[in-house]
Amino acid sequence: MTTGISLVRENTMSMQPPRALWVSFPLGRPLGKPDDAGFQHKVIDAALNLLTKPSGPVLADYPEDAPLVALSDAPACPVSFSKPAKDSESWKAALLAELQTLTPWYDLGRRRRAGRSLVGVSGFSMAENIGKLADLLDNETLPVAELNWFKCAIEDAKVFYIEALTAQPGHYNQDQIETLFWQETTLGTVLLKFNDMFLAHTELSYMARIIAPRKVLT
Repeated sequence: MTTGISLVRENTMSMQPPRALWVSFPLGRPLGKPDDAGFQHKVIDAALNLLTKPSGPVLADYPEDAPLVALSDAPACPVSFSKPAKDSESWKAALLAELQTLTPWYDLGRRRRAGRSLVGVSGFSMAENIGKLADLLDNETLPVAELNWFKCAIEDAKVFYIEALTAQPGHYNQDQIETLFWQETTLGTVLLKFNDMFLAHTELSYMARIIAPRKVLT
């Protein structure tokens, strides 16, 4: 199943997998809106029905858009963010303070999900990852010898923030959450700075592609 903008569809066309269902949903949401079981089952049925095709490759377009969550219906963000005063505060101090603010909400969300969380791919605690990322930025260095850790650490950090910001019951507007993350949080600012640093590195510029979505950078 492929999801998201047209470039993903073009990639699928070039790869020619045996069966592929293209959906117009945001990246990261291949089944549409969370907790909408009826709609999700329809998408899964459409994907499984491709197995009845006598031969491939097959690339089919799912005919419906995912149900939208109106901004007026989305729960309010539980946290107010303030960007660090960089002249007087280290990135490490600012990030750890933000982490402390978000941790109770992350814990609440995890309890609501019966202990489930997507955080943990890096194998380190959130405080360890955040502290190490901040040290790198405070020293204006890149993790040249630890690229795999860096990729896992920033994915853990993003997921931690999203799970914290969506801890309250209700359906969330994805664009609202993404805008909040990239424009209002200290972590969003830090990741964009890493994006610029990698872009300026001749041999590691490709790493910038894993940090921020294209629409955030335009």
